[in-house]
Amino acid sequence: MLANEHRSINIIQGEFHVSDREGDMLTTILGSCVAACVFDPVRKIGGINHFLLPGTDPRDGQNIKYGAYAMEQLINALLRAGASRNRLEAKVFGGARVVQSLSNIGQNNADFALKFLKDEGIRVTSQSLGGNQGRRVRFWPTTGRAQVLLLDSTFADPVKPAAVRRPPPVAEVAGEVDLF
Repeated sequence: MLANEHRSINIIQGEFHVSDREGDMLTTILGSCVAACVFDPVRKIGGINHFLLPGTDPRDGQNIKYGAYAMEQLINALLRAGASRNRLEAKVFGGARVVQSLSNIGQNNADFALKFLKDEGIRVTSQSLGGNQGRRVRFWPTTGRAQVLLLDSTFADPVKPAAVRRPPPVAEVAGEVDLF
């Protein structure tokens, strides 16, 4: 790959990716899932994960759809690639309540991610969590820059007919995140 070549890498549920290649942009789309964008500003390396459920898989714990394993995989990959744990910073996205008639798994995912990062001593520099809108996230791993686009929220809620739905409130964005 040439130095000025740009690459967009899409991350789906249960995946993570780490890069130190200038020009890489990591992207994902979130509803109730959560993505952590973790970055070492000195080494100029970062990565993103996308997990579906908080905690660990009750069967074996080794399932990347679960937050604990997804977070461990991302952090360990960063450390193996030369990042330093004491310099890691995180930006956290997602955790929306996209189906109103179901439990609020999005809030559980968001709470889990923030607690995990705090317990690991990784500073959260910004976040866009909760609400009822999905998000498209872009993350540049060599700079730590992130953008979030709040998506139109058409609930998949069979209880409310479309005619009575009202526009949802916009989720709060904390820290430095570009809206696009």
